[in-house]
Amino acid sequence: MDGAALYGAIRAAVVEGDAERAGALAGEALRAGLDPLEILDRGFTSSLRHVGSCWEKGELYLPEMMLAAEAVKAGLAVLKPRLSAAGASKAGGAAPLVCVMGTVAGDIHDIGKNIVGTLLEAIGVRVVDLGTDVEASRFVGAVREHGANLVGMSALLTSTMPAMRQVVEALEAAGLRRGVRIAVGGAPVTKAFAQEIGADGTAADGMGALRLFQSLAAKEVPGAV
Repeated sequence: MDGAALYGAIRAAVVEGDAERAGALAGEALRAGLDPLEILDRGFTSSLRHVGSCWEKGELYLPEMMLAAEAVKAGLAVLKPRLSAAGASKAGGAAPLVCVMGTVAGDIHDIGKNIVGTLLEAIGVRVVDLGTDVEASRFVGAVREHGANLVGMSALLTSTMPAMRQVVEALEAAGLRRGVRIAVGGAPVTKAFAQEIGADGTAADGMGALRLFQSLAAKEVPGAV
């Protein structure tokens, strides 16, 4: 298959929730010489946006959404070594930027966060992934321990969005807020909400988040990424 056909097949596998085929197609795309970042964007990220839109419209049910997420994870598992290697090459011998990421307390959704983390690693950022259901104190501890420049928070549920404010406030209380740039994301998160809680920005999808982090990093460390 050519590139267009492979991307179409990947999107179909994700929509159908076929994790085994999604992983196999990711490998086939790599062997065909396609850029891993483009495979992630045009194959997996775009399909996840489509599935999310269908779910919001009531055209898909939660079990189907979860199967699609597993298919994306299978593709990420295949692509991540190549993306990470490319990121390490870009970083060279310089100390990389460090981003602490996590899904906030009360929320266990992680696929969007995982995509953003993989994209950041592809441009040479060292990602400290705290996982899901992360309390504010763990964000603070990780920022302090790893000397993070960036913080990324994710929430898919409106009920967990207030936890993002708690993280910002905890970083301020610890005297760490001025040293980091904070991005928030997830389906219910808006620009107005990000401004309201004192975050530095938000993005609607993985590639948008990548561009946002690049912009925020440039403000902190000019020319870093």
